[in-house]
Amino acid sequence: MSSKLSKDEVSQANHAWETLMRTHAVMMRRFSDDDLWRGLSLREYDVLYTLAKSQCELRQSDLLDRVLLSQPAVSRLIDRLVTRGLVERKPDPGDRRGTLIRLTDAGRRLQRDVGKAHGKQIAQYLAAALDTEQMTELTNLLNAIVEVNLDDSKRQQ
Repeated sequence: MSSKLSKDEVSQANHAWETLMRTHAVMMRRFSDDDLWRGLSLREYDVLYTLAKSQCELRQSDLLDRVLLSQPAVSRLIDRLVTRGLVERKPDPGDRRGTLIRLTDAGRRLQRDVGKAHGKQIAQYLAAALDTEQMTELTNLLNAIVEVNLDDSKRQQ
């Protein structure tokens, strides 16, 4: 797309953005109302999910890149998860200033149990509005937006 956008393109892009943000807000409200979190906040679950998905320990700075929180908020959240025995911190042997974060067995179990229930809720909410072909199309469209807007260093291979 050219760098000079028409008024219609600007209007259409802004309408799409507003719709995406409204959809996000509605879905997050639905998720937060679900009775499945077992004492976890959505943000705490996001950290547990991100660690589980990575299948290894992550540097705290890499975790920060993958969740939508500020550095101080991530540090406080990790402190709470450490206190609850759901994650562990350890020094990064490759960088004395760095810290590695990993799930404990309890954190992995909790993420898996809550994740199964959450996944079913997501499927119900989306299937109420979209068929599988539309879900695939939506996924492709959103991935295209992500890919074109990522920093080069963070693009998927």
